[in-house]
Amino acid sequence: MPNSPDRRRRPAALPKGRPVDPAAQEEVRALLGDAPRRRDGLLDALHRIQDRFGCLHVRHLAALAAEMRLAQTEVFEVASFYAHFDVVHEGEAPPPPVSVRVCDGIACTMAGVEDMVRDLAGRLGPGVRIVRAPCMGGCDHAPSATVNHTPVEPAAPDSVLAALDGTYRVRIPAPVRFAEYRAQGGYALLGACHDGRRTPEEVIAALEESALRGMGGAGFPTGRKWRLVRGEPAPRHLVVNADEGEPGTFKDRHYLETDPHRFLEGMLLAAWVIEAAEVHLYLRDEYPQARAILHAEIATLEDAGLVAPGFIRVHRGAGAYICGEESSMLESIEGKRPLPRHKPPFPAQVGLFGRPTLINNIETLFWARDIVEKGAAWWGAQGRHGRQGLRTYSVSGRVRLPGPKVAPAGITVRELIDEFCGGMAEGHAFKAYLPGGASGGLLPASLGDLPLDFGALEPHGCFIGSAAVIVLSDKDDLRRVALNLLRFFRNESCGQCTPCRVGTEKAVLLLEHDPGNRAGFEALTKVMTDASICGLGQAAMNPVRSILRHFPEELA
Repeated sequence: MPNSPDRRRRPAALPKGRPVDPAAQEEVRALLGDAPRRRDGLLDALHRIQDRFGCLHVRHLAALAAEMRLAQTEVFEVASFYAHFDVVHEGEAPPPPVSVRVCDGIACTMAGVEDMVRDLAGRLGPGVRIVRAPCMGGCDHAPSATVNHTPVEPAAPDSVLAALDGTYRVRIPAPVRFAEYRAQGGYALLGACHDGRRTPEEVIAALEESALRGMGGAGFPTGRKWRLVRGEPAPRHLVVNADEGEPGTFKDRHYLETDPHRFLEGMLLAAWVIEAAEVHLYLRDEYPQARAILHAEIATLEDAGLVAPGFIRVHRGAGAYICGEESSMLESIEGKRPLPRHKPPFPAQVGLFGRPTLINNIETLFWARDIVEKGAAWWGAQGRHGRQGLRTYSVSGRVRLPGPKVAPAGITVRELIDEFCGGMAEGHAFKAYLPGGASGGLLPASLGDLPLDFGALEPHGCFIGSAAVIVLSDKDDLRRVALNLLRFFRNESCGQCTPCRVGTEKAVLLLEHDPGNRAGFEALTKVMTDASICGLGQAAMNPVRSILRHFPEELA
């Protein structure tokens, strides 16, 4: 009977969920200080705890959930997703106090990182662990490593040991600071916008006439995107994607560490055009020096009265390639597990916090000021082979002088190697290249005269993407290259959709044990390309597909 005394539900002896430790809650409160207890501050709060205690004890996660009025599952699923967070349960030993993260990306593998790891393993003392990490954005200084948050580039056993004992001299960037940038005419354009000498329509028209396209990978026309977002109802947001996790890509890091205000002015120009209520800058965790520069220079902008305090918020990523996908990044900023959203709706209509959102990457905004000031004709005259504009190519691999190369859009890889990289490295003959990083496919040297630009590579099964050009030589085993890239995609899959989660795993197994199974690769490629939710799964098979097309003997 419903009202029978013996059938009444008795109150639980303990509340549901993990009980909150009062001492842990006080520690969390002290770390958060007066920061707002908003969900979009969850990632920052997790970083504060990890930085303070070296890991995320579950007692602190439970206390954080109570402090932010979130369900414990909402905090735990975020904390356990990212590679840079170490969740420690009761009874488990915390990680060693020092972590040496060693990049096993393709450029670092080519530079001999495996030999370095073997050497280090026998020389590290107690309290130090070696952690394999995906590309860190230091491909031009390969191999790359970090000791906790100290970048060691190029890394070698001796330099890593020096970083451990505090004698390593970290490379210190020397960016153009606010006063110097302003003395060179910086922020004059922004001032003209604010005082009415420029209109939003003029700015958008200049970008549309220049045909500037997004430099983050997708290549959507920039002026058109600004116009679309401006036409949506307010409030609107601007989000800057500085989470360049594509293996071989480091151009955004270069601009943040050398000329940050040119990007910041382009960012504020975009915010003015769309009348953004807030600006959110999502920066990958592997760039601690760029983060320090940004915080310092944004504070200078606030002191100078160019932006209101708090108008620009810098969000620190935590080691997840998927956050480079725009909708995953929005989820991460909102304090959720960063799973890609289904589209439509697109972020221009329903983006951050459900509001219309403009998303651009660093390099796209970097060029905005020059294009508006100098005009579309100037921009159009910079290209080569019938292309327009400039492009920053992240060049790594078997060249004498790797690094970020500002070159005419449409330059060929042969021209890039010969004119900007000092030719091939000693003892290496040009064999193949990845024109757009891990997901952009692979082309033979015989196709080295194609323009490196949008639309030129697609007929050959590749795309330019973020212009991460990785040069391979006759000393490189392309099957091993493809295996390195497929392992990266397998490890970085968010796991949301079955085609990507299972497909990347199966692709790795085929490459390891049955590389001649062409039918298996083709079936995987079709399913993953057609059915994956986002670009990670859709493009993951591009390296294998390219080898089957151009180098079938490598997988025989």
